[in-house]
Amino acid sequence: MEREAWRLETLPVYTMPQEAEKLKRFLAGEKSPDDYASAWMDEVQQWTSEGKSVGRVHVVTRPLSDYLRFEFEYYYRHHVKVGEDIRILDLTDRENPGLPDQDFWMFDESKVVLMNYRADGTQISRELYEGDPEPYRRWRQIAVAEAVPFLEYVSG
Repeated sequence: MEREAWRLETLPVYTMPQEAEKLKRFLAGEKSPDDYASAWMDEVQQWTSEGKSVGRVHVVTRPLSDYLRFEFEYYYRHHVKVGEDIRILDLTDRENPGLPDQDFWMFDESKVVLMNYRADGTQISRELYEGDPEPYRRWRQIAVAEAVPFLEYVSG
């Protein structure tokens, strides 16, 4: 990444073994500490201090899955504090504005990495997309335009 990293997330659950214990504690009522820190937050903070941008749009429908509620509490609410532009596109009461159901990362609006998952949210693979990145740039524009900032979404 030279200038920008951006992600489209489409799943209601991501199954990651390293999160299992934290998710279990969250479901038992534990909240993440206000001073939560992570390697990802350090990276985002470093990139933004260098003038780079990091963002994502997560496409959701209500009711939010347990995993999404966990992700919002344990990750997103902290990640926005260090400069990640996280937005939520809630499709509960509206049509999909033309976005794919494929997760991907796009770097510098030119390199696309497809994120492939099983139905249960377990990652299968990552795949460098070799085709024209223009549809992905268009999907990014649509997603960002149609989504609301994370803090606005959770306060509404």
